[in-house]
Amino acid sequence: MAGLFAHDHGRYGGRVTTPAIRAVAALADELRGGMYEFIRSAGRPVTRDEAAAAVGISRKLAAFHLDKLVEAGLLRASYRPMGVGRAPKVYEPGEVDIRVSIPQRRPDLLAEILLCAVVSETGAEPARAIALRAAGERGKQLGAAARERHRPGRLGVERALTMTEQVLAEQGFEASRATPKCLRLRTCPFHPLAAQAPAFVCQLNRTFLTGVLDGLRAGAVATAPSTVAGNCCVELRSAE
Repeated sequence: MAGLFAHDHGRYGGRVTTPAIRAVAALADELRGGMYEFIRSAGRPVTRDEAAAAVGISRKLAAFHLDKLVEAGLLRASYRPMGVGRAPKVYEPGEVDIRVSIPQRRPDLLAEILLCAVVSETGAEPARAIALRAAGERGKQLGAAARERHRPGRLGVERALTMTEQVLAEQGFEASRATPKCLRLRTCPFHPLAAQAPAFVCQLNRTFLTGVLDGLRAGAVATAPSTVAGNCCVELRSAE
């Protein structure tokens, strides 16, 4: 399930964007949206001529818009023999799952943790305990991966909080530095589900964050309860 956590960031109009936002921006154009719907409903590879005819534009203009849809990951292009002569370029839907929410939410992160608890349950350990262990392990994996990429050496409080903020931003947390030694989380990606089981989800969240710190080897930082109304239930601060 590693693909659930891949967050490739690019630029669109000078701003850093996520793949989902780039895809939505590409579909905002009426012609592109029309061609995309036509290709999705065709159930087979579609040529430029067919896509152009579907929305009533020239083949050259269709090629421009189709390439934009390919760049956004919404379509994939290939050359397929379709009879005698040169193989034409054809388009098919790309394997993209578009989900945009502001602020970003990660129900898939929680779903993976809970799924791990379900498939690992043997009766010897309660499902709740397994879920908490899975949350800690997933956080530790993400923290360790970030440490491997950046190789920061020994982490002091401020550098540890900066790296932690980067890891958490990729997982949908909106974080801000209240002070150089305190990172507050304005939102939690699990928030919509926290209303149904607040105590459990908050404990799961804190265990996940502790795992991230463990993976980063950020011993100078610890989780602490947040008392700021409207913020996530946890904040990160100097372990001192």
